[in-house]
Amino acid sequence: MENEQQPPQEKTDPAHLVIPEILPILPLHGFVFYPGMGFPLQVSSEVSKQLIDDVLLGDRMMGLVASHREQVADADALGPDDLYQVGVVGYLHKLNKAPEGYYQILVSGTKKFAISEFVEFTSYMRTKVAEVPMEVVEDKKIEALLFNIRAQFTKLAGATELPQELVATINSLTNPFYVAYLVSSQLNFKLEKEQEILEITPLQDLLHRVASELAKRLETVEMSNQLQASMKKDMDERQREFFLRQQLQAIRKELGEGDDDKIEIKELKEKVAEKGLAPQARAVVEKELSRLERIPPASPEYTVSRNYIDWILDLPWTDSTTDSLDLVTAEADLEHDHYGLKKIKKRILEFLAVRKLKEDIHGPILCLVGPPGVGKTSLGQSIARTMNRKFVRIALGGVRDEAEVRGHRRTYIGALPGRIVESLKRAGSNNPVFLLDEIDKLGNDFRGDPSSALLEVLDPEQNSTFTDHYLGIEFDLSKVMFIATANVLDAIPGPLRDRMEVVELSGYTQEEKVAIATRHLLPKQLDSHALMADDLEMPGETIEALIASYTREAGVRNLEREIAAICRGTAAEIARGRTGKTVVAADKLYDFLGPQRFYPEMKARSWGVGLATGLAWTPVGGQILFIETSKMKGRGNLTLTGKLGEVMRESAAAALTYIKAHAADLGVDEDLFAGIDLHVHVPEGAIPKDGPSAGVAMVSSLVSVILGRPVRQDVAMTGEITLRGDVLPVGGIGEKVLAALRAGIKELILPVLNEKDVLEIQEDIRQGVVFHYPHTIHEVLEIAMEKSEAQS
Repeated sequence: MENEQQPPQEKTDPAHLVIPEILPILPLHGFVFYPGMGFPLQVSSEVSKQLIDDVLLGDRMMGLVASHREQVADADALGPDDLYQVGVVGYLHKLNKAPEGYYQILVSGTKKFAISEFVEFTSYMRTKVAEVPMEVVEDKKIEALLFNIRAQFTKLAGATELPQELVATINSLTNPFYVAYLVSSQLNFKLEKEQEILEITPLQDLLHRVASELAKRLETVEMSNQLQASMKKDMDERQREFFLRQQLQAIRKELGEGDDDKIEIKELKEKVAEKGLAPQARAVVEKELSRLERIPPASPEYTVSRNYIDWILDLPWTDSTTDSLDLVTAEADLEHDHYGLKKIKKRILEFLAVRKLKEDIHGPILCLVGPPGVGKTSLGQSIARTMNRKFVRIALGGVRDEAEVRGHRRTYIGALPGRIVESLKRAGSNNPVFLLDEIDKLGNDFRGDPSSALLEVLDPEQNSTFTDHYLGIEFDLSKVMFIATANVLDAIPGPLRDRMEVVELSGYTQEEKVAIATRHLLPKQLDSHALMADDLEMPGETIEALIASYTREAGVRNLEREIAAICRGTAAEIARGRTGKTVVAADKLYDFLGPQRFYPEMKARSWGVGLATGLAWTPVGGQILFIETSKMKGRGNLTLTGKLGEVMRESAAAALTYIKAHAADLGVDEDLFAGIDLHVHVPEGAIPKDGPSAGVAMVSSLVSVILGRPVRQDVAMTGEITLRGDVLPVGGIGEKVLAALRAGIKELILPVLNEKDVLEIQEDIRQGVVFHYPHTIHEVLEIAMEKSEAQS
């Protein structure tokens, strides 16, 4: 029901009305009926119309009670629990039946009542009610409050559009309750607050509450009027400034000095005509230029629009470099720049061959995965130089904002395109080699997920219509050759990884490191330190000693640092006046680099029962892992130390369970376990370790200490185990093999399903290495354990 409040109706004197004990209740929605007020109401529900018909034939009195439900689809669905407990007795003055079927009634509010009990009803609600007295008390405080309310309401009417008739009505009312209720009805309170005011019984409390609310509303209105006046003043000043600028422009035009902005726009139009733009980009630029002509040059919008046009014109929409498709030259360049890396070199040459046969082929999306220092980033530069393409690189490590990739929308202050568009502008061609460095280091937070934004960029089927948020125009990225680099493949989200062709780069062998140092690192550092080849010589055996004693890495980054240190020492000697060539022998490394930093892992160990050599993978390459086990008297407990992760702890528990379950097969007394404690330790305890691949090494170490037979020192092993004794495949085989070779171990135990991974290792690395591929733990122990005298 909607209401339209009228001035108080004093024709029906409440004093002469006697409230019956039981009243029919007409629910109200969205407003509260006050005593002394008159409202036209529209009644449409059948139940409410029946109530009106019955009231009209009776004493014309009904209970008007507000509903506290926010929305009611059907007024007949309201129940006793949906109504407030205090309402107003309404007196029905007039009834009009509209042709559309609803009733239009005029009702005035008289006395207040409180619902004491709902009685049973057939069609509409009836309640037992008790009158809530509205006692008028003559008091100085009440007179003061009434005076304050009338004065404040007069000021409110003057500050707003309230009709002056309301002011006259309020000043003429003699009943202070009616004054308070009429003022409250004009303050647009929420339903809950209107009901609160209705339920206030003492007159002084009611007047005090209304005066307080009226003062708050008047303060808000005055503040709003002040703000509006201030805004109008600002608008007037801006309009005045605009007219002054127009006059100044006209004066400059008369003096022949006002054509700078027109010259600038003319130059932009000429640049658009000369620039090879995509059709969509041309349409957008021409529209923006026409808008720019209408913007005053002094306006901030002029600079924003001009920057947007400049970005579009600076992008290489149709500018491409011509690929160098000479495969012989390309192969020679790749061999010159990088030693080894045959797999990736083969892939690049294949792309060039296909490109030579089919020009419109989409650029490949490669992901080079490998430990730090193996040349992933420099390989991207070499590919670009080989193909005669521009090279751009963006570092994605730590990027957490999606806008870094796709740009900011122009609605933001200081908006800019994303790194993709910015890099293409810097490259100046639409087919560069684009290196996405450290893609596995992307983050995400409340600002968005940049890896999701890269899904479109790295999809050959979608990136031809890549849209940057700032430009709002499709740009074709299908000609770009994207190369991503990562240290850890598992850290790349699955959907993103699925869009790329993964090429794994293993670490270098010692022979490869010697060749790289001789061919690339030493000449580079000699040039960086202003040295000639005649000033410093490092024989091959010196570089081998440098690699073995001062570096421990999969790549060559630390090796280059150590060579740089030797070059600095040589340069310092030359600066002091020494002449002649410096030949750095292996035993002279101490003079340049200090004490030896690393010792062969196997030589640093005193071998014996309970010690086994495992193989582990880390983000910086493979390494060997020693598993130590000791036994002592106890109660069958297993202790694990070495900062082991949950998976590694579970591997140790599974290994011990297997040994107990197969004690008879291993020749172990089953009662032995109840009287001993076992302690498994993995050295380098400050370094966290986890993963399932140490399972076979843990079984071997435990069996060794239980049987008193040592594990072979010249064998390293890896593989996951099961309770049934199966050996399951693991990852990082290439890195683990190289770690074993660095430690001088050339006999390896690997899961049978990892044989395919061994075949991908370069043949020259595999030469001289013995690989065993057991199916079960029993076969592992047959290979790994030293033979007893009886077996010999």
